[in-house]
Parts: sequence; C-alpha cells; structure tokens
Amino acid sequence: MALWGGRFDSKTNDAVFALSRSVQFDWRLAPYDLVSSMAHVQVLKAGKLIDAKTASKLLGALAQLLKEVKSGKFAPTASDEDVHSALERGLKEKLGDLGGAIRAGRSRNDQVATDFKLYLMDHMLEIANQLGNLSKALLDKSSEYVDAVAPGFTHLQHAQPISFGHELAKHSSALERDLDRIKDWYARTNLSPLGAGALAGSSLPLAPEKTAKNLGFDGIVRNSIDAVSDRDFA
Repeated sequence: MALWGGRFDSKTNDAVFALSRSVQFDWRLAPYDLVSSMAHVQVLKAGKLIDAKTASKLLGALAQLLKEVKSGKFAPTASDEDVHSALERGLKEKLGDLGGAIRAGRSRNDQVATDFKLYLMDHMLEIANQLGNLSKALLDKSSEYVDAVAPGFTHLQHAQPISFGHELAKHSSALERDLDRIKDWYARTNLSPLGAGALAGSSLPLAPEKTAKNLGFDGIVRNSIDAVSDRDFA
C-alpha cells in the first residue's frame, strides 16, 4: 500500500517505488506506532472528533494488530511502502474505511517523530539497565582484587605497580559517566511531538499535553516546526 501518487495518471515505476520504500528499515517502529495511535484515538474521542463507538472499534483493532505484529502474524508485504502504510493496511483489513478515521489531526511527520522517540527511549532504558549491571559487577569484582598486584602502564610501558581492583573500578567509573550521558539523552528525548501536524500544528482540539501524558512523555515540544524536524535526539 503506497501513500503517494494521487496526482499521477500512471503507476509509480517499480524502481522508484523500491528506492522510496523504507518498510524493511522502519518496521521496528511498528509496536510504537500502534501505541501512539491508541493514544491519538483517545484524544480524538475526548475532542468529540470521533464518537465512542468508533473509538472502541479503533482501539480494539489496534490492540489486536499490536498482538499480531509482536507474534509475527502480521507483517509488511511487498506493496507496503513504510511502517505507516503497512499498519494502515492492517487496520483497514479489520475495519474497512473506518480505519482511515485515525488520520484525523495527525501527519506522518509528527507520527514518525513520536514513534522514533518512543523506540529510542525504550532502548535507552534497556541499555542503561545493562550498563548499570555491568558497572556494579565490575565494582563488586574490584573489591575481590584489592590486594592483587598488576602492572600499571603509561605510553605502553610498565610504570607503577597497581591494584588490579583499582583497574576494574576505573572501568566502573567510566560506565557511570556513560549512564549519566544516557540520562541526559533520555531527558532531552522525553518530549512528545504529537500535535505538531505536518509542521504548523492543527486547528482541531487535540490536547497534545494529554496525549504526551498518556504516552509517558514528560511534556511536549513547544515549537511545532522543531517537533517534526528535530532529529538531534538520535
């Protein structure tokens, strides 16, 4: 399912489609795209842009699609251009044209920026947890080797005898600094772009602060152009 081409009389050339196709790379964003879509549906309902019955159907289909994505039952096809078009196809297979209602008040621009941030933040936590475990293991092991003597080097030459435990603790200290960098990275990433639309926001009552809260973000990106163009968090 391709997103573009409505202004053209003929089918997109296969080579051009292959060049623009990104689903083989961005499919990893699928679970995060579905979660952000669920939060978006809640805001559409709260703003009376869709009724409760429509919201219920959309949320049910999105939840089912999320299970199918995680299990591998639903996957992109050769005709899907990117993760968004693949998931929209899946939603329409379940709900028909009703699946298109989720587009209201949202652009691919703020959608993919949100997906990307959710993906990164999830993996930051995983990396931070592993770094913390490794740092602690090195620190614990260093206490066992306090009295073990090892050569200390400067300029690739033996310099002074050192405690091997001291050497292990050095690596623990370095990893702690890496953890501090990840904390800063997480804090700068933890702002929601949803509501920015293509670049200049939306006139619809979307309550982006509420969407941000529902997705676990600390707040929203205050400038809508920055929200969709910023990639320095990556």
